[in-house]
Amino acid sequence: MLTVARPQFITRAPRDVAAWVRCFELAAVPILTETADRIEELRECQDDVDARTLSNVIERDPLMTLKVLGHVAALRRGRGGSDTDTETATETATEALVMLGITPFFTAFGPQPTVEEVLADEPEAFEGFMRVLTRAHRAANFAVAFAVHRMDHDAAVIHEAALLHDFAEMLLWVRAPTLALQIQQRQTLDSSLRSADVQRQLLNTELSALQQALMRSWRLPELLVRITDDQHAEAVQVRNVLLAIRVARHSATGWDNAALPDDMVDIANLLNMGVLPTQRLLHEVDGS
Repeated sequence: MLTVARPQFITRAPRDVAAWVRCFELAAVPILTETADRIEELRECQDDVDARTLSNVIERDPLMTLKVLGHVAALRRGRGGSDTDTETATETATEALVMLGITPFFTAFGPQPTVEEVLADEPEAFEGFMRVLTRAHRAANFAVAFAVHRMDHDAAVIHEAALLHDFAEMLLWVRAPTLALQIQQRQTLDSSLRSADVQRQLLNTELSALQQALMRSWRLPELLVRITDDQHAEAVQVRNVLLAIRVARHSATGWDNAALPDDMVDIANLLNMGVLPTQRLLHEVDGS
């Protein structure tokens, strides 16, 4: 396993979203230890590895998914590709791996830095990161269930969009743990504070704006960028993702949150179902 030097954390917020973007180098983003270990295991037998096997590892890790999508986007630009080049468009990590190839993947991605190593001396930040990761996986499960029920042909992208929806918050815990903890503490002390307001006060931007800026900077797939953009909530695919995020957030500690009845009604409207069947669907997806 690669030994990672302790990073120099961001302790003072950059002045604006553009300055924040310059703080993040995609190749240096850490991934989960479980993902890194599995990649190294597969490296030893890469002649027997196919894109599906590798994608099953990568797509469980939002940050590794980002790295693969960004790497392939950079290759496309280097080959003269463009954002409108639909013939080679890769909307998911699986498609990106098929385009890249197995041997080139292992050549491009050597042993990876890990979140656990980076946050080894920041246990509170690691807990914060893991809360966001757990919520992302639950949201992705809800989102793909909604998409399948709606017979949406982009169900795989919707799953990925929900998984990546809060990746900027994950990056904040990894790169600026003190600032992330300050945001958490302020909201714990005053639950009426809006997340966007606290973020602007402490970060000089909102995480949603930073996330969109990073996705544009890394030239991530246009459909993925659009589905994760909360400014387009009128679009059914965006609403699919946002409702999955909402219900994952509100049910994070149980199904008795006061906001969940409204979530149930909105999801029922999205799926054209009754509220009780919707409630059963959510519990089935969540295994509860």
